[in-house]
Amino acid sequence: MEMTTLKIGLPAGSLADPNRGGSLIALLKHAGFPTKGYDKGGPSSFTLTPFLVGWDGRPQEFGAQLALGEVDLAIGGDDWVRERSLEYEYEYGEILKLKKVLSLQRGDVRIVIIADCKVDSCDEWLKQLLSEKALVSAVSEMPYLALEWFQTKAAALGFGESHKAFSVQKYKTPPRNETGIVIYESWGKTETKVKQNSVDFGLEITQTGSAIANYGLHVVDEVMKSEAGIWANPALLTDPAKLDLARMFLLNLYGSIYAENKVLLTFNAKKSDVEKLLVYLREHRLFGDEPTMKEGVHFTEFTIKLDSTNKVLPIAKARYELAKLGATHIETIPLESSIPGLGVLDL
Repeated sequence: MEMTTLKIGLPAGSLADPNRGGSLIALLKHAGFPTKGYDKGGPSSFTLTPFLVGWDGRPQEFGAQLALGEVDLAIGGDDWVRERSLEYEYEYGEILKLKKVLSLQRGDVRIVIIADCKVDSCDEWLKQLLSEKALVSAVSEMPYLALEWFQTKAAALGFGESHKAFSVQKYKTPPRNETGIVIYESWGKTETKVKQNSVDFGLEITQTGSAIANYGLHVVDEVMKSEAGIWANPALLTDPAKLDLARMFLLNLYGSIYAENKVLLTFNAKKSDVEKLLVYLREHRLFGDEPTMKEGVHFTEFTIKLDSTNKVLPIAKARYELAKLGATHIETIPLESSIPGLGVLDL
């Protein structure tokens, strides 16, 4: 009998780089899916789970690959999935029904409109631009996000008909339309092209906005916020075997995300100190419905979960205060995975 497999789109770039902020490799390992080759640019494979097939790719392409069924799940940003979906809609008249099934809680960026002028009102700036120019020009790595923003704004300002024509072209080929907007698709350095007044505005991906400011440019509007996540083609729902694999993959990955920055604290307490410790745990909300307690003859063992990034109650302070209340043999155990239950899944 042929083994059912699940193809996972693994993005090249910062998420795959162990020296940058994504730490996806560690996340997959903690979830029980260690990889081989992914940190070296591929080919990638899952060493312990042959029913998972790694598909190395660019997040820019995963939206289309999901729609075509080349991959079953893909790891990518909201922005690039939206960009590919808009391209299919604008250029081919097709609506992609892709679903984000898990947030990875990393890779946060903003998609913004930038211009070489300080703007008090985005609407006033754009209205003046549309009044002065029959053909507006823009540049972006995400031309269809720029196009959607432009057409939505232009229509709201009363220029929907006069500026409805569009073309997306390579930088800087002759415009194919005389009115509306021409958007040049570029491979980075959007700021330079805007700074040199080669176009009227740009759509840029930014985390801190420092590069934009360094060029003396200004953000005139925010198009969307984006983060990395797991995306699926809803067609996965029609294949019970693949769906089961997908749910297994997602549940374990959720567990490793949920465990980030959390530790288990175990300690013992004499029977006479238990009530004082329970009051402390209750006051600081260090358990849910009830604390985990293992009763012995003379001692009680406690297990609690702490957030290692909590500045209100740092772990060091909690351990000290517990010790003052009678806790002994306080052990701190890093967590690699913590799964609340199947109810966390959205697939």
